[in-house]
Amino acid sequence: MNIKLDSIILYVQNINLLKHFYVENFNFKVIEEDSIWILMNAGSVNIGLHTIGDQYLDNIEPGYQFDNNTKLVFEVDTDIETARNELVAKKVEMRAIKTFENYDFWLCDGTDPEGNVFQLKCRK
Repeated sequence: MNIKLDSIILYVQNINLLKHFYVENFNFKVIEEDSIWILMNAGSVNIGLHTIGDQYLDNIEPGYQFDNNTKLVFEVDTDIETARNELVAKKVEMRAIKTFENYDFWLCDGTDPEGNVFQLKCRK
């Protein structure tokens, strides 16, 4: 059996807000869309945005950001500082650029409007 990752689904409060974020900042292409679901192509994998069910949304305070243990990692084809600066100029929350000893990549974490963590990755 051969297995490959096809899609990652994020359950979100506001699919239109996050659709705009990922289309405007990362140039992802929307390939499916309806009132509760958006699927975007992010290169070799798709990212789905699915509205959280009403029974859960009613219990979420406006502006609440979820804690989670998932990080979306995007490899960029430009230098990491340029990529980071472009997002900062668009008011995207970005952390400092970092790397690790004996690691061939520069890394920079950021968060989308609902608090989902993503990372930019660029070969040194």
